[in-house]
Amino acid sequence: MSRIHEALKKAEQERAANQPVTGSVLADTPVTEPPVYADAPATLPISAALSGVPALGGMLTVDALARCPQMEWKPDLGTMLFMNGDDSARGTEEFRTLRSRLYHLRERMTLKKVLVTSALPKEGKSFTAANLAQVLVRQHGRRVLLIDGDLRGPRLHLVLGTTPGPGISDYLQGRSDELSILQHGPMENLFFIPSGTGIADPAELVANGRLKMLLQRLEPLFDWIIVDSPPAVPVSDASVLAKACDGVLMVVRSNATPFDAARKARQEFPEQALIGVVLNGLREEAAPYERYYYEVYQKNGAGAKS
Repeated sequence: MSRIHEALKKAEQERAANQPVTGSVLADTPVTEPPVYADAPATLPISAALSGVPALGGMLTVDALARCPQMEWKPDLGTMLFMNGDDSARGTEEFRTLRSRLYHLRERMTLKKVLVTSALPKEGKSFTAANLAQVLVRQHGRRVLLIDGDLRGPRLHLVLGTTPGPGISDYLQGRSDELSILQHGPMENLFFIPSGTGIADPAELVANGRLKMLLQRLEPLFDWIIVDSPPAVPVSDASVLAKACDGVLMVVRSNATPFDAARKARQEFPEQALIGVVLNGLREEAAPYERYYYEVYQKNGAGAKS
């Protein structure tokens, strides 16, 4: 039983001592994970017995995001395509296309929390997750949360040029609350949760139920939540994380990902969970017609007059 549940039980017992019991008592109901107070008032009382564990409080509002730490990110401009001021850089149009296809899918299914994974390491999942979040937030008024859920080999804080914590691992261990792990960088409406303090057994921590609770509480504040996960074949973390998300994007590296590894990674997720595959690392000469199309399009656009 969690410390949160013990605190709630104590508070319930104290109230029961002063009031007649008219029905079943919450303290006698077994729970498998800390309760989520999505509809609770902002003044929800939390017992002081939670020593050291941040209070869950009431329902989070958009105004609460103003209390997130403002960070001075120093992104890797070679890989963060939408932070270098060049909207025509190679790869940007492909991410705009990916964004459009996600919105088309959204018309047919619930789709807000997207897990980005790959079969093996070094296939470009973190690159894809970070740039997908950036292209989504470029639409006016869209608020996006990027989460580094790879507790084994975190990369997102490096490419964004920020600190690795506090982050997900600190929240899952009850050391930090939701708002203290959120970062807000220079890109408007883009928020980031890093991986946090390194831990010995990420699989057990990811499966403890608090990640699902975190996403449930933050989901109303964002238009999209993009989660970068560990590769699916070597470890089980990705399949656990996928259960808390609406869909999975699989990144496959051109001329690198073995077919058997890609097929095995595919089997880690239910049929309906996989919403698409991103082919990464395609050489420019491998797509001559696409390159010709963009070159012609750019020339025509440059000569157009309003």
